[in-house]
Amino acid sequence: MAVMEVRNDSKGWLTMWLEPLGEDRWLKPDETFRVRSDYSGDELAFSVVFWVDDDDRSAGIENVAVWIEAGDCYAEVVDQAGNIVECGHQRPDEVNRRWAAALEEARKRAAERNV
Repeated sequence: MAVMEVRNDSKGWLTMWLEPLGEDRWLKPDETFRVRSDYSGDELAFSVVFWVDDDDRSAGIENVAVWIEAGDCYAEVVDQAGNIVECGHQRPDEVNRRWAAALEEARKRAAERNV
């Protein structure tokens, strides 16, 4: 089994994206998650990509993507107590509202194009 820890050492949110699935999990400051994969081969199980988004950073949000490079792409994410952490964990309500509004706008545009 391959295991990797992701720790939020920032003073704000850290959004951990699990790729290639595009799942998000939100870490509070000083929080640590473990990503576990069934892979036990010789290749790297994970790779990490960190990026800066100016809008996110000004809102106190940092981003990191953990890419599943080998093994089942449905890796398990757990907190420090070993509890499963699902997609959307601790996602702020404001982000949920913003994403829902963007989705509704995209649906309206798609509907208008199909009329």
